Amino acid sequence: MYGAILGDIIGSPYEFDQGDKTKDFPLFIEDSMFTDDSVMTIAVADALLTGEKDPEKLKKNLVYSMQQWGREDPDAGYGGMFYRWLFEEDPQPYGSFGNGSAMRVSSAGWLYDTLEETREKARLTAEVTHDHPEGIKGAECVASVIWMARNGKSKQEIREFVTDVFGYDLSRTCDDIRPGYHHVESCQETVPEAITAFLEGESFEDVIRTAVSLGGDCDTLTCIAGSMAEAFYGVPEELKEECRKRITLEMWEVLSRFDEARKQMNN
Repeated sequence: MYGAILGDIIGSPYEFDQGDKTKDFPLFIEDSMFTDDSVMTIAVADALLTGEKDPEKLKKNLVYSMQQWGREDPDAGYGGMFYRWLFEEDPQPYGSFGNGSAMRVSSAGWLYDTLEETREKARLTAEVTHDHPEGIKGAECVASVIWMARNGKSKQEIREFVTDVFGYDLSRTCDDIRPGYHHVESCQETVPEAITAFLEGESFEDVIRTAVSLGGDCDTLTCIAGSMAEAFYGVPEELKEECRKRITLEMWEVLSRFDEARKQMNN
């Protein structure tokens, strides 16, 4: 999850089209901080780490975790509908196709042995709020890319899978996207752009810089791109340290448990 959180932190100062659409910028400045993207990434991981297998019980765990984490940090930058959902007594999904389902799903790409289970769990993480087909598709796609990348699939194999299975148009280059791209918060206009940045990037840091250079909903776009880049390239230790400096102790505790769960899977 380092990749997702770092993408959020590094992209946060340039949200709402505040950047210069360049790859030449300092990775961390005074305004570099985690937002709702990181909080919900941690919340979803916290729920998935319970190991609950029953889908309905897991969805209840997800709702509980997301509400608890969200209420602890209510000013992290949530969208209006999601903010209201956080404080509802009987929270229900509200048909969203916003990119929130895709930005918080990264842990699902790491915690399961098969692509089928990865997609199932990703779908559940979306359905509790973003139950529109496009919201579900965005989450499933991002988790699938992470699963494929960490299992040694090539970028060409990933590109073909995303195009064939999820139908996203990946024919544009970042140079094609960049000039007219603007702040938009749907999965349809964030996930394919994030994937394109991942596919074009030549290292973890280069993916991050490429994603930021596109502009738009920059923290979320870079969060998604960073989550995929981590699975493909790994994250340099010095950047992990920068991440740890910028999150709360409670977030770090979940991240540590997540890392331990990943290690156990690989043993």
